[in-house]
Amino acid sequence: MSFKVKYDNISTALMTIYQRLYHYFGPRHWWPAETPFEVIVGAILTQNVTWKNVEKAINNLKTAELLTPEALYTADPSVIETHIRPAGFYRTKAKKLKAFVHHIWEKYDGSLTNMFSQPLKNLRKELLSIYGIGPETADAILCYAGNYPIMVMDAYTLRVFSRLGLLSPKANYEEMQQLFMDNLPHDHYIFNEYHALIDALANKICRKNKPHCNLCPLNDLCAWPKEEKENKKAEKEA
Repeated sequence: MSFKVKYDNISTALMTIYQRLYHYFGPRHWWPAETPFEVIVGAILTQNVTWKNVEKAINNLKTAELLTPEALYTADPSVIETHIRPAGFYRTKAKKLKAFVHHIWEKYDGSLTNMFSQPLKNLRKELLSIYGIGPETADAILCYAGNYPIMVMDAYTLRVFSRLGLLSPKANYEEMQQLFMDNLPHDHYIFNEYHALIDALANKICRKNKPHCNLCPLNDLCAWPKEEKENKKAEKEA
């Protein structure tokens, strides 16, 4: 039985999942950063790399006193590259960081407060126009640095919610986001925690290979373990 069949009301289904994950993992206190600008830098650096390596790069920038919009704006790209090397793709990511700080410096005199005073819809479109910032990075900046009520989507979200039967395995970013934005209250705290909770579940339990279904707080709501067993049985019998 799929999750969608079990619950006629998608809003109820999503809140049930949220409450169970929150009870299981507790508040995630995400994004781990001392300032909104550090969140932004982390959101750009974490593309295609583990958070552990991002932390190393951020600590390097802190030590070099480069973790401010003005410092990155005036810094030579080669200097930035040296410090963010642990985050991988360091030349490309240095260009992305420079593109972002150039934008806020030219348009907002380097003030994140001024930037985050813009309406959500307008600012999201603006962020997406900056080199190197796609939907996931833009939404992470908006949610975790700007405290806007928008939920970040990622591969973990697709994995978990396709297994639950609430998303197609081929759903794109906009389709994933619409599921949550259309069926949950537009509350920054809920969107903030929900995304972090999904990532905790996918990273620790609902893994891509060999998931720990017996430990999952959503096990009884999920059709995937049963379907996976049936598929493996069919493969053996074929």
